[in-house]
Amino acid sequence: MSKPTVYHIPVCPFCQRLEIILELKGLTGAVNFEVIDITKPRDPELLRKSRGTTALPIIELPNGEVLKESLVILRYLDEEMGVPVAQADPYRRAVENMMIAKEGPFTMAGYMMVMNQKPDQSDVFKDKMLAVYRDLNDFLNWQNPTGTYLFDDFGLAEAVFTPMFMRFWFLDYYEGFDLPVSGEYDRVRIWREACLAHPAAQQVGSEEIVKVYYDYAKGAGNGALLAGRTQSSFSFETDWRSRPMPPKDKYNVSATDAELGLI
Repeated sequence: MSKPTVYHIPVCPFCQRLEIILELKGLTGAVNFEVIDITKPRDPELLRKSRGTTALPIIELPNGEVLKESLVILRYLDEEMGVPVAQADPYRRAVENMMIAKEGPFTMAGYMMVMNQKPDQSDVFKDKMLAVYRDLNDFLNWQNPTGTYLFDDFGLAEAVFTPMFMRFWFLDYYEGFDLPVSGEYDRVRIWREACLAHPAAQQVGSEEIVKVYYDYAKGAGNGALLAGRTQSSFSFETDWRSRPMPPKDKYNVSATDAELGLI
């Protein structure tokens, strides 16, 4: 093996981070990406490489060593290949890492909101999501109030957050969620929209995410099957492009495999 190999899920946000960093460096061909179908049991050899865990991505280096956790892999690729994207100045790098540390609560709020199955709890999850956005807005106003990105350009923090901004298109579709027109969100809106439009971050689009993540909107993640279904919305059996758009009403409608274009 002459190149590192990343075992990944094509639509996974944690995997897209790695694609973005390589695109920023002009090194998209420097790593092999091997697709894993999460709707099927993991190959024993892959489980051996991951030491029994199923979370992806993982990266196998040419010498056979394996690294896990997307942020760990992201930083490894940034340091190992080409000119680093991370901030060179120690203080700015620390600020960058402070922002990156906010990604966990942001991601958790969005996924909990889309997977909620109780309509009367929708506003509770919306408020939690807005609170996290206000926190990001405050941080950006503190560090770079008149800018576009956290610093001058699209950097490591943007590579971390952009895939989540994209996945949260499913909140727009299934929850009717959007940022209010308010000064509490103006700065983070500028940041989000610039991240979504950046040329290095165009690996997926909103239609693919909405279709593939339908089962998340019904409370089933990571390739799990819903009652009455034989195919996951993450299935590779049909191309997402050929599928119809799923029903927006996730609380009162449960689409069948056929209605989702999965069979």
